Amino acid sequence: MNRAIALAVLAAVLVVGLVSSAFTVHQTQQVLVTQFGEPVRVIREPGLHWKVPFIQTVISFDRRLLDFDSPAQEVVLGSQRRLVVDAFTRYRITDPLRFFQTVGATEAGIRSRLEPSVTSALRGALANETLPAVLSAERARIMSEIRQRVEADTQDLGISVVDVRIRRADLPEQNTQPILARMQSERERVGREVRAKGAEEAQRIVAAADRDRTVLLAEAQARAQGLRGEGEQVAITIFAEAFQRDPEFFQFWRTMQAWREAFSDGDTRMLLSPDSDFFRYFRSIPTPGGGPSGGGGGSPPRAQASPQ
Repeated sequence: MNRAIALAVLAAVLVVGLVSSAFTVHQTQQVLVTQFGEPVRVIREPGLHWKVPFIQTVISFDRRLLDFDSPAQEVVLGSQRRLVVDAFTRYRITDPLRFFQTVGATEAGIRSRLEPSVTSALRGALANETLPAVLSAERARIMSEIRQRVEADTQDLGISVVDVRIRRADLPEQNTQPILARMQSERERVGREVRAKGAEEAQRIVAAADRDRTVLLAEAQARAQGLRGEGEQVAITIFAEAFQRDPEFFQFWRTMQAWREAFSDGDTRMLLSPDSDFFRYFRSIPTPGGGPSGGGGGSPPRAQASPQ
């Protein structure tokens, strides 16, 4: 009976020892094996591995990219302008042994070491830059310089700094309103200049249009007067030719035109002598007796004129 109990105890000890001796390394991990607190070996290959039970300890470190968010801090640029910068860092543990010796077994230690390094790199790199450079395409160059500074400062920690990025870059609250007011004033000044140039251009266009209009009107009036003169000349020539062909008929025709213009409104009153030359053709109208009236005794119709 005692022998069976001893064998059972021995088997249990062997099982516990076997279980304590085996451990698994995941593909996202790397392991540092320590013995009584002293590092023994580093295991990077994933799979099943063994250690001395109860004596050796396994410390796991992540092989993936790790993030560190720096707290927002105020830095002074090369133009003496203050800027609130919020950055983050991506790093990877490349040497678990050195990491353990310099930082410790947890990631909290590396974070306490990264914060001053990132802060110093940010202040050092941005101290020679201006705000337009930080906010423009030159930002990539500045980020590369900051990463190199952080990597040089942490090369003995067993990590590799992959990237450092500025997440947010804002002006301090006490500087925001004056800068916004200055920007607004600048935009208003530019707007006034643009409007003044527009008004000047509009006046120039209007002046040019008025000048062209005046020239066109003058040329048109000169042309019209020339055509009118030519027309009057032709009319005078025609009248002269007509007068030469039949002076009596021409005189009669002009008299008819004068009567038409004088009596066209139907309410004309004229005070003329009956023997006026204006009524000479009325005096030649045949009388009811069969002959033309003579001696100036005829008179025009009363509906058209009332000669005295």
